[in-house]
Amino acid sequence: MKPILKLSIFILTVLMYLPTRAQQVTQTIRGTVIDYDTRMPLPGANVIVLSTGQGATTDGEGVFRIENVPVGRVNLQITFIGYEEKNLPNLLVLNVELTEALNNLEEVVVTDGTNKAMPINEMAVVSARTFSVDETKRYAGAIDDPARMVSAFAGVANDPEGNNDIIVRGNSPRGILWRLEGVEIPNPNHFSDEGGTGGPINALNSSMLGNSDFYTGAFAPQYGNALSGVFDMKLRTGNNQEREYSFQASTLGMDFTAEGPFSKNYNGSYLANYRYSSLALLDAAGIVDFDGVPKYQDASFKVLLPINSKHSVSIFGLGGISGISFEDVAEDDVATLIGKGEMASKLGATSIKHTYLINNKTYLQTSLTGSGTISEFTYMKDDKAGGFYDDYTEDFVKSMVSATSILHYKANARNKLKVGFTYNHLGYNMQSKNFNDDRNRLETLLAQDGSSASIQSFVELKHRLNERFSIVGGVHYLQFMLNDDFAIEPRLAGEWKINERQTFTVGAGMHSKLESVAIYLARQPQDDGSHTTPNTNLGMSKAAHFVMGYGHMLGDYTHLKLETYYQHLYNVPVVNEPNSYESILNSTSGYTTESLVNDGTGRNYGLELTLEQYLHHGFYYMGTASLYKSLYTAKDGVVRNSAFDGTYVVNALAGKEFKIGKSEKNRVLLVNTRMALIGGKPYTPVDLEASIADNTTVLDDDNPYSVKGDDIFKWDLSVGIRRNHKKVTTEWKIDIQNLTNNQAVVYSYYDEATQSLGYGYQWSIFPTLSYRVTF
Repeated sequence: MKPILKLSIFILTVLMYLPTRAQQVTQTIRGTVIDYDTRMPLPGANVIVLSTGQGATTDGEGVFRIENVPVGRVNLQITFIGYEEKNLPNLLVLNVELTEALNNLEEVVVTDGTNKAMPINEMAVVSARTFSVDETKRYAGAIDDPARMVSAFAGVANDPEGNNDIIVRGNSPRGILWRLEGVEIPNPNHFSDEGGTGGPINALNSSMLGNSDFYTGAFAPQYGNALSGVFDMKLRTGNNQEREYSFQASTLGMDFTAEGPFSKNYNGSYLANYRYSSLALLDAAGIVDFDGVPKYQDASFKVLLPINSKHSVSIFGLGGISGISFEDVAEDDVATLIGKGEMASKLGATSIKHTYLINNKTYLQTSLTGSGTISEFTYMKDDKAGGFYDDYTEDFVKSMVSATSILHYKANARNKLKVGFTYNHLGYNMQSKNFNDDRNRLETLLAQDGSSASIQSFVELKHRLNERFSIVGGVHYLQFMLNDDFAIEPRLAGEWKINERQTFTVGAGMHSKLESVAIYLARQPQDDGSHTTPNTNLGMSKAAHFVMGYGHMLGDYTHLKLETYYQHLYNVPVVNEPNSYESILNSTSGYTTESLVNDGTGRNYGLELTLEQYLHHGFYYMGTASLYKSLYTAKDGVVRNSAFDGTYVVNALAGKEFKIGKSEKNRVLLVNTRMALIGGKPYTPVDLEASIADNTTVLDDDNPYSVKGDDIFKWDLSVGIRRNHKKVTTEWKIDIQNLTNNQAVVYSYYDEATQSLGYGYQWSIFPTLSYRVTF
């Protein structure tokens, strides 16, 4: 019996729209078929368009080309003797990677659908799934932001106030790791805070992304310096045969994308994007005039430079600039200015990667990466004498130069090995001052200029006992040179394909995370004017993850997934006071001058369910339900609900593509919707009497995290029209977040002007209108 096997795909090339007849628009489909493990091209593979029967055979470089295919989504079938194969549904762009079969005796043709729940990285067995740029653009409320898009996945939630902070399984967003093209990058968000991993607007335009992976626990051995989740993003490769361009104008920004070959006789290509804030443009033109206009711009690129059959080089870059000025006025008198501030930030990362195909079993990838961030913040208060004084200032400059090398070795179809090493050289110049009301002076909290380093290495092996059972094991090592703290992290996972449609998975591993460098370097001012640096020797936060999962393909395009997990967090930094309830597990960003010790613990456990129909005949849906508990213990020894213990998240989303009008017009109506119900998160109430006495917010330390915020209901809706012309594709879309304008209470604070409690609410209704043209 012919086995039903697996094919992994990675986006490389794009569809080109070409006219063939006056009444029909067609496209040319092209791509490259390569071995998943060795990256070697596979000549002679057969590629067939299932809907039309058109096909092609790959040439000596693994390249195929199929012309005059009707425009729109296509289903492809790839067959090659001795390799695992599968139908690939609903593709708009394509490059395929084949996995060698254990049984090499006959050609395999697969008839079931692609399991998108499985990641691109086949070393990742549990708590992982792939996502595409198509999904980032399609999901209602995602507004082309992958961080907002993944909040629809089981076990994931965003900040209800509008930030795209990623809360995974009750963990702090601080535990997220961002990677791009296989290397660690800074937080890729505009207006981000020190130590944070999210922000209001992502600086990486979704038009640059290819298929990428997202992980929510028990990460594969190659991933380090993460506790809660990993974004492993890939950039797509530019078209190396035809130049293409796209322009988008939206309420968020104006952006332009260009891609194409360097020459007709060279397979290299470029891809670049630039975006500028729409509000900043309107402000510069005098069309809008209000305080607090967010201004930002970003750019990114990827260049592919093949050298010969064994060597190739790729270069990518990402940069962003953002800033905002704001004013605070008294609630009872908007003419009274009580404070004003300015925030500015910059981020950048660039990397050059060399791929060397040593032989048909081994290849080596080596990267050199430079990245950095600049964060400036100033807040001034009214001095009651007609002027203002500095209340808080911050000027953080951080950089990192990284060298990474990963060896991929495929001994045979059963055994695959990866070995990697990364050296990170860290630079910092961090200055911060805060006005101490009790001492009536501006005190230095940070004043550090220097450098340090960290080392990461890993080894991982995948062994396939047979066609149905695989084991992935390995070890990750992390060391921080600033204080010589280190962690050795063993990890093990297994996958059992019960039959052609059912899969059981299990995984366990140790994981560690460094804190923001500002925490290690923060100063604690003393009464005599001196200072201490109490946290220089602070250890890493650590966690043990345990996951079990069950997956069932209910049909060719419908997948059911059930996963349960337990996370034991330990060595967690907490405030070093006997009765303190403060733990870093409850913070999203920032740093503290308090003395911290690694005496804290935490527990996260839960159950997740996902039912998903992948896009088929223009229709998809996904429902997710997550029940979980998040607990922590600080220095006082009391077990409490953490700040991210929402207890449940339920999502329901669906979408449909409708062909409208005359067929020759090639118009498609796009309708997507998402509804989410998220449990309210605990917060510490305000001690109103103490706040009035001190004229600032004073929390009720006797009842930490004792008040539960309102449950969050959010309905997002997007509607658009896409039209394929002969050489141009256009799309109009409106995406409305929180359509019902639900206003759940998220937290409380002390309002100095009214001397009463104020409340923070769920992000209000937010419509985004966009127009895109591709040519």
